Amino acid sequence: MNRISVFSAFCLFVAQVANADSFTLTSPQIKPGGRIAHEQVFNGFGCQGGNVSPALNWKGAPADTKSFAVTVYDPDAPTGSGWWHWVVFNIPANVTRLAKNVGSPEAGLAPAGSVQSRTDFGKPGYGGPCPPAGDKPHRYQIAVYALKTDNLPLDENAPAAMVGFYLHQNTIKSTVLKAQYSR
Repeated sequence: MNRISVFSAFCLFVAQVANADSFTLTSPQIKPGGRIAHEQVFNGFGCQGGNVSPALNWKGAPADTKSFAVTVYDPDAPTGSGWWHWVVFNIPANVTRLAKNVGSPEAGLAPAGSVQSRTDFGKPGYGGPCPPAGDKPHRYQIAVYALKTDNLPLDENAPAAMVGFYLHQNTIKSTVLKAQYSR
């Protein structure tokens, strides 16, 4: 193999590695690994937060993405199966951000055609962190999924586990923003 071929192969490898990490998620309210602010904390179950979903921005999704989904999950909830705080799917492929408070179905801010389904709070929409008082800090995983389908065949009554089943069958790529909260 000559030097030009080796260099070309190396450049291709570097481009593939760089592209592998190009799907990213950020939030003005939540910093990677940081503590979730009072504004995003649940208002109920002994918590007195604002229960406002954070703004989310993503970029670098695969070109063949047909729709997106967003979830917020706490793997540390003392349930044996974690806790789903927010589930949104059928977000059109041309959408790359969700405004703050989209998680309130009453606000009417969600992208047209998107669906917010049931969380572990028993209803659609965002439900912020509210771990048991005195428990260790819980980890919250905010994920955006690039999907290979325009629509998941589910509605607002679908439980988060069912949405998760369809997400895992249709995900091209995902990106996760992790934060924590304790009280």
